Amino acid sequence: MPDESIAHIIDDDDALRDSLAFLLSSADIPVAAYPSAVEFLEALPGISSGCVVTDIRMPGMSGMELLKHLKETGSPLQVIVMTGHGDVPLAVEAMRLGAVDFLEKPFDDEAMIASVRSALARQKAADHGLAVRNGIQQKLEALTLRERQVLDGLVAGNPNKRIAHDLGISPRTVEIYRANVMTKMQAGSLSDLVRMTLIADPSQFPLPDD
Repeated sequence: MPDESIAHIIDDDDALRDSLAFLLSSADIPVAAYPSAVEFLEALPGISSGCVVTDIRMPGMSGMELLKHLKETGSPLQVIVMTGHGDVPLAVEAMRLGAVDFLEKPFDDEAMIASVRSALARQKAADHGLAVRNGIQQKLEALTLRERQVLDGLVAGNPNKRIAHDLGISPRTVEIYRANVMTKMQAGSLSDLVRMTLIADPSQFPLPDD
């Protein structure tokens, strides 16, 4: 079963944890269950994707502390928090820390299933975006220094003559490098080239100041 389809359930309440695991399994959502955030973290090195459904109040490491840890370590996992009565302000704070949803106990079964499916779909989309960026980055790393300089000029919106002047080469040479860049990046047009470069690292090409 693909790793990205798994819902990781964390709750110290055995009955609730088992009930939630059964509910999600009945909805054809694979699950892995943990009685504590600490046990989940022990398994985390082998988890690259999926979503987390965690109680917000647990002994030892709380759901909030787990969420903070995942945020600080740059984990891509989508997190849903479960809250008890009166914990809504805490749940709102959890969403500020990156949780994608919160559900109050006792939660509606269909609402939980819908929330988990939405989190898994968002995770799958994020994984796809990361794969696309990594693929583009590999192509960028295959460019020579001069090809990258020409690419930077093109993405900055400069014409061949301006790029040639800036690099101290002829416009014809720029055209040759430009063709090489298009081939290596597998770009069908200049707009494709710009789009791919911005996807790989938009911070490299900030908008000009007004």
